[in-house]
Amino acid sequence: MIQRIYVHNYRCLENFELPLGTSSSTLLIGKNGAGKTTVGAALEVLQKIARGTNRVGELIRPKDIAHQRSEVPVRFEIEVKLGTKVYAYTVAFEFPDGFRELRVVDERLMVDGRPALTRELAQVRLARTGRDTEASFRLDWHLVALPVIQPQASNDPISVFRQWLANTLILRPVPGLARGASEAGTLQPNTCVTNIGEWFYGLLASSPSSYTKIDSILKMVMPDLQDIKNPETLGGQYRNLFVRFSGSTGTITLPFEDLSDGEKCFLICALTIAANDAYGPLLCFWDEPDNFLAPSEVGHCIMSLRKAFRNKGQLIVTSHNPEAIRRFSDENTLVLYRNSHLEPTIARSIEDLRIAGGVKGNFVDALLRGDIDV
Repeated sequence: MIQRIYVHNYRCLENFELPLGTSSSTLLIGKNGAGKTTVGAALEVLQKIARGTNRVGELIRPKDIAHQRSEVPVRFEIEVKLGTKVYAYTVAFEFPDGFRELRVVDERLMVDGRPALTRELAQVRLARTGRDTEASFRLDWHLVALPVIQPQASNDPISVFRQWLANTLILRPVPGLARGASEAGTLQPNTCVTNIGEWFYGLLASSPSSYTKIDSILKMVMPDLQDIKNPETLGGQYRNLFVRFSGSTGTITLPFEDLSDGEKCFLICALTIAANDAYGPLLCFWDEPDNFLAPSEVGHCIMSLRKAFRNKGQLIVTSHNPEAIRRFSDENTLVLYRNSHLEPTIARSIEDLRIAGGVKGNFVDALLRGDIDV
């Protein structure tokens, strides 16, 4: 469970902290340009670090600095409770005069308040157990340390945190580009979920029982679904997803690519729920999960996700859709806003806005009228 997310000097996020509280699911709303997608982009920077991207120039570019204020470091902080321990990771980047790309100015990982990884300029120090109480090495300032550290064991604090962060789901699906073909499996879909075939393959290879959950979720929105096949093709070098439907007049089998965009999103939703159950708890940030869905389908998708993350993992979604917004209560809905492109993003809960008199009556109706005073 994330306890704190803090971002500073990154695009429209300045001294920005997301007040998630203890909610297992949170909705972010706001006008276009308010910063909802940027929150996901900030999380994606951290996810990329955990997945092995260590070159700073591949994580953040000079144009990402808020208002080009290069004298102020760009900072990302995340604090999460995993099991009984609290992990707090910080990484900050600076852009000195005369440099062509940013470099690391601060990086550390604290576990229950004790340092597991610290860094001073190019010097990296790791806390150790046993005879060697500390290990240290030097690293190019343009490289992040977390991805290059070799874990001592699977339960090593750095390994535990890095694996959790690598498995986070930052989703902004582009179903038209999604492909059912796969050469290998993965438990880490990319942001646009174009590698859905690899994710399906990897999830079922890791947890075969996940198919039952995926099947049951999909049949609630596609009652004529018979099954999903992922057979080997071309001499066993590749696999490809096929979906079979049946009815009173017969059976038809379609390659995954022939499904509609909305049907592809149903499968992404089902895989997300099954993944959290199989190898979670996961953090899932989904930018507008209601995209490509019919109004009658939005509520089912949102409630299925919220229910799946209620007792395990954490869900953050963005939306402009009234049907999605109605599935969240005041206390777990945050309004992101800024008065102009020259000002930073601010987040406030609907509950706080009501107390301050900024929202009166039905929230969705007030939102549609533009009658919200933030």
